[in-house]
Amino acid sequence: MTASAGDEAASRFPWRAMTLHTVRMDPDTFRGDVGVEGADVYWRRRVAVLTGMLVVVAVVAWACSSASSKPDTSNGVKASPGANESLVVSLPSPLASKSAGGSGAVVPGGPSPTPGSSAHASKSEKARRPGAPCDAKDLVVALQSGQEVYNKDAMPSFLLTIVSTGRTECTVDVGPRTLEMRVTSGSERIWSTADCVSGSGVDTQTLERGVPYVRTINWDRRLSGSDCSSRRPSATPGTYVAAAHAGMLKSPRVVFHLR
Repeated sequence: MTASAGDEAASRFPWRAMTLHTVRMDPDTFRGDVGVEGADVYWRRRVAVLTGMLVVVAVVAWACSSASSKPDTSNGVKASPGANESLVVSLPSPLASKSAGGSGAVVPGGPSPTPGSSAHASKSEKARRPGAPCDAKDLVVALQSGQEVYNKDAMPSFLLTIVSTGRTECTVDVGPRTLEMRVTSGSERIWSTADCVSGSGVDTQTLERGVPYVRTINWDRRLSGSDCSSRRPSATPGTYVAAAHAGMLKSPRVVFHLR
């Protein structure tokens, strides 16, 4: 009677019978939707395994290439471990013997001579030949005033000297335009040896090491400029500064006073 009642209930409510049947299924029973998910997981695992194999192959290839690119230390050259450390080079015995003999010596860690450096050295040697123009860095210019204070009727006089410290004799233009002495008052230009020069004004002198060229310069206490007439105005009493220069070469300033 119970079975007939159940059959009757199943015929009336078919969804209940399906529900009861689903509940009684074994959890390990294979279902269609699980099969789809299992295939997806299967291919993911395959892709993961393939990727891992490719990574391993890449690492092995990289290790081999790194080993082949390492410097060979069998020839006595020790690679520097850092950019801030000096390079230490041990010469093989044949080269070491040659260096000891003084022929073709190479300084370990030092710069190798290049065509540019050789050309520069040759140019410097040529500039140091006797009679060549003096190098400005080898010249020293000095200026001295005869007095610190000049009375009303006294004409200021100065002693201009230039000396070479180079090893060989050289030539330099000491003309009043190239080696100029200038008198100033504040920012105002009062007088200059470069004004009212007749001719080219070039005066080339040969300087020997330590032997100064000396020239006396007298100032008539008048202003100078483009007007070279004899009616130039006179400088007023006061404090003035004198200095000599030749290009970038300058002498110390000299302060003097006019009464």
